[in-house]
Amino acid sequence: MENKRATREAYGKALVELGAEYPNLIVMDADLSGSTKSGEFAKVYPDRFFNAGIAEQNLYGMAAGLALSGKTVCASTFAMFASGRAFEIIRNSIGYTHANVKICATHAGITVGEDGASHQTFEDIALMRTIPGMTVVNPSDGVSAEKLIRQVVEMEGPAYVRLGRATVPEFYTEEDSIELGKGKLLRSGKDVTIIATGIMVAEAMDAALRLQEESVDVRVIDIHTIKPLDEDIIIQAAKETGRIVTCEEHSIIGGLGGAVSELLSREYPVKIAMVGQHDAFGESGKPDELKAKYGMDASSIVQAVKSVY
Repeated sequence: MENKRATREAYGKALVELGAEYPNLIVMDADLSGSTKSGEFAKVYPDRFFNAGIAEQNLYGMAAGLALSGKTVCASTFAMFASGRAFEIIRNSIGYTHANVKICATHAGITVGEDGASHQTFEDIALMRTIPGMTVVNPSDGVSAEKLIRQVVEMEGPAYVRLGRATVPEFYTEEDSIELGKGKLLRSGKDVTIIATGIMVAEAMDAALRLQEESVDVRVIDIHTIKPLDEDIIIQAAKETGRIVTCEEHSIIGGLGGAVSELLSREYPVKIAMVGQHDAFGESGKPDELKAKYGMDASSIVQAVKSVY
C-alpha cells in the first residue's frame, strides 16, 4: 500500500524538528493552528508560538516586525486568506522590506473540497510570484515538503509555501535529492513533457503510465519551485520533446502554466497545453470528484497530452 500524507502534516513535523535546531525560529498562526498543523510547534515550543487570531493582516504585520528584529518567522493560515486578505501587508511589509518571513499557507486549491468556493484559492501562486524577491514553492508530497520547508527556513528572505489539506501519495524517498529552485526529472521521455507542480505531480505520473500503454513516451518534471523557475530544465525539455503540458491545482492564468509560457515564448516557442482551473470558481464537494469535474486529474492530463501530440 502506498504511503499517503498531506503536505500540511509534513509542515507540522518539519516545524518541530527545525524548532530544535533554530532557537531563533518563531511560528505564528491566525487561529487555525489545528488545521495548518503549526500547532505541533506550539505544543513543544509554546514560548515561540503566537496566535494573532482571525486577523490575517495583523498576523503578517507582526511577522514582518519580528523578522526585521532578527527572527526567522513561519506564519500560517489558509492560502485564501494569506494571499487574498493579507496581500497588501505581504507586499509592503514583507516583500518590500525583504523580511525573513515564510508564508506557509495551507488548504490551497480544489482539494479543500467541502469548504467550497470561498476557500478554494486558485490565484495565490499568481499573486505571490509577482512580488519582487518572493520565492514561491509548491511541494508535491510529504517528503518533498519537509525537505523544501527546511531549505526555505534556512534561506534568507521572504517565501510563499503552498500546502494542501488532502492526503496525497508519497513517491519521493528520504534519499532523493530535492533542491530549492531546481526542477526534478521524475520520468524520462522523448514524445512530450508534462511539467507539474504540487499535488498534480502524482496525477502526472499516473497519466504518463496510461499514455505509455498507448505508446506515447512521456517525460515528467516536478517544478516544485515556481519562482525562481528552473529555466534550464524547461528549455531542454522543450527542445528535446517539442511539446509541453503544464499541470497545476491553480488557475491556468498566472501560475505554473503562465510562468512556463512566459519563458518558452521568449526562449524556445513550442506547442503548450495547460491543465488547471479554467477561469472559474470551484464548489463544495469531495476532492477527487472536484478534480475530475474541473479537469485536474490524470484523465484530464491524458486528454491534454493528446491535444498537443
